[in-house]
Amino acid sequence: YKLFENNPDIILKRIFAPEHGIYGESDAGAEIEYDNQKDFGPEIVSLYGKTRKPTAEMLEGIDLLIYDIQDVGARFYTYISTLGIVMEAAGENGVNVMVLDRPNPLGGEIIEGAILDTAFKSFIGYYPIPTRYALTVGELSQMAVKEGWLSSVPPELIVVTMDDWKRSMFFDDTDLPWIPPSPNIPDLETAMIYPGICLYEATNVSEGIGTNKPFKQIGAPWMNYDIAKEMKIQGLKGVDFKYAKFKPKNLPGRAENPKFSGYFCAGQKIVITDKNEFRSVDTAIYSLMITIMFYMDNFRYDAKRIGYLWGNNLMNRFLRGDLKPKTLFKLLNQDQEKFIIQSAPYYLYQ
Repeated sequence: YKLFENNPDIILKRIFAPEHGIYGESDAGAEIEYDNQKDFGPEIVSLYGKTRKPTAEMLEGIDLLIYDIQDVGARFYTYISTLGIVMEAAGENGVNVMVLDRPNPLGGEIIEGAILDTAFKSFIGYYPIPTRYALTVGELSQMAVKEGWLSSVPPELIVVTMDDWKRSMFFDDTDLPWIPPSPNIPDLETAMIYPGICLYEATNVSEGIGTNKPFKQIGAPWMNYDIAKEMKIQGLKGVDFKYAKFKPKNLPGRAENPKFSGYFCAGQKIVITDKNEFRSVDTAIYSLMITIMFYMDNFRYDAKRIGYLWGNNLMNRFLRGDLKPKTLFKLLNQDQEKFIIQSAPYYLYQ
């Protein structure tokens, strides 16, 4: 807001806030509304409340929509979904869009997960891209327009590129301060673990929400430390597994009614030892496989939810035992190779 104060030719008319709120202050899934003081500053409109798409009325009198928000680099993190929906609204109403590009915290080289099948398109998966897609929001926005992924596109898409960012950089290589994009992504290590371990959101296993290590640990009252022992011997690179015991609790703004609130959970803690070698999705596949083997009587999952998170029906087939791990990893490698070729023409950085 201060940037526009002294320029009489620019009027900041309205601020649109995505999931987690304008300050990244709200828990995942928490609907947000703002009571606006019309006589002070720009109006703030939530795009994660009664509406997720700006209406024609909201865009009336606006010449340019500016997207300026830190991404996480995982397909189901909804800031990029809001970007796509806003670009569609801009196209329908003749409004230009400017993307102020930011680093992908997970770098621009490592791709993980399945390419989303458009039959599974949702607010947690708006584009046919892998879980960890290794693009900046500027690159992704251009790809979405050129690949025809949007129902409507803005008259002009302007990407303001970064200086000095390289594809090999993780966020800690930029020397920029980490500002949590949401309450449960407090640091880079969590962001790196999130693309795989987020799958546990669709299960009856705690993913550490309601503790000071969200996504870094999983567990349940009916689990024990055997999962950590077994994970240690799988030979996964760049990661170690430690015993975890934790008790989730209600944390206002961070964890509203988390799984197993007030109960002790046992399980495993995930510790990254080499960020370049670590693969979160591979880790999650092994972890889920072992969870089923050791805790078959207690483990449950929401097939619809896990399908939307994974992006196609293969994870459900895997969890049912209809798809062998070797086949799943082969298909993931094919998706990775396909997306590298498809996305490379949109790279704005080397």
